[in-house]
Amino acid sequence: MASLNSKEETPVEQVALRQAALRQHPPAEPTPPEYSTPAGLRREEFRAMGTTISLLLPESQAESGAQIVRTLFSEWEQVLSRFLPESELSQLNSQAGTPIAVSDLLYTVLATALTAAQATEGIYDPALLDQLVRVGYDRTFDELPAVSFDPIIPGEPGGRWRGIKVDPIRRHVTLPIGIKLDFGGIAKGMAVDAALERLRQSGVSPAMVNAGGDLAVLGLPAGAEQWPVSVPGLEQFWTIPLHNGAIATSGIARRHWWQGKTLRHHLLDPRTGLPAQSDLWSVTVVADRCEQAEVAAKVAFILGSRQGADFLRKHHIAGLLVREDGRWDAVEPWPIDLMEEVQQ
Repeated sequence: MASLNSKEETPVEQVALRQAALRQHPPAEPTPPEYSTPAGLRREEFRAMGTTISLLLPESQAESGAQIVRTLFSEWEQVLSRFLPESELSQLNSQAGTPIAVSDLLYTVLATALTAAQATEGIYDPALLDQLVRVGYDRTFDELPAVSFDPIIPGEPGGRWRGIKVDPIRRHVTLPIGIKLDFGGIAKGMAVDAALERLRQSGVSPAMVNAGGDLAVLGLPAGAEQWPVSVPGLEQFWTIPLHNGAIATSGIARRHWWQGKTLRHHLLDPRTGLPAQSDLWSVTVVADRCEQAEVAAKVAFILGSRQGADFLRKHHIAGLLVREDGRWDAVEPWPIDLMEEVQQ
């Protein structure tokens, strides 16, 4: 494309134009490829925690296995949803400054979130609920209007998770005044891990639990050496083999909206309290547990392509970082040689 003075843009200028266009008109998320269900398995689906939960279970155990997972996600949502006024999390958020006795589940998720915040030097921050509301994410994404005309409120940096007090003996939690928690993706990842563990304890195997693209597997389908798992790019998909463990993707394709003329998304940078100004479109991470993959993918996205890749290398985490211009970088041991692009 030629500029007004007929001078061709440099590669850097072309990338800048591409990024500006993406921010103004984000492409629709590519449609995931449909895989044939492996022989002997059955697919079950339901809605929970603001996303679609998709299961692959043995045909003979599909109904009982699906009920196990459905019950677990319902239990977790009733405790951890910020959108349910009666949830335990909402009750805790409404009583900042007071020591509150919490359930084992809420305590475990909070302890895991605080550990993740410490390990990532606060780039993962579970105490940004007020900031999310300020940028327009004040209801479930299904209810969120595509365009909001609410006034834009300046961001407020995070980091106040450090002031949360926990008593591990009495299971008491005290939130600082003005702090509210939102566990979001980490709770979803932990729920996937917990669901697989319940299936394992019940003798249901092989199994896959997929919560909106964050998934983990147990065992292998009969006669197979791996599960084929889809990985999103900017406008395409790849498949990679997953033998065990989990995979999670963090990006803005699914959860973005307009606040006036400003594009917003749900991945806040705690250093600013505003949606991360990343040069990335998505980050996909493979890890032993879905909770680990979820946190690592989110942190890498917020940090951007260079620092995000450094973060993954430092922690020996395999990842694929897709930039806004469609180019991508892989961090070993990501299986580059086994990536197959899916024609749609």
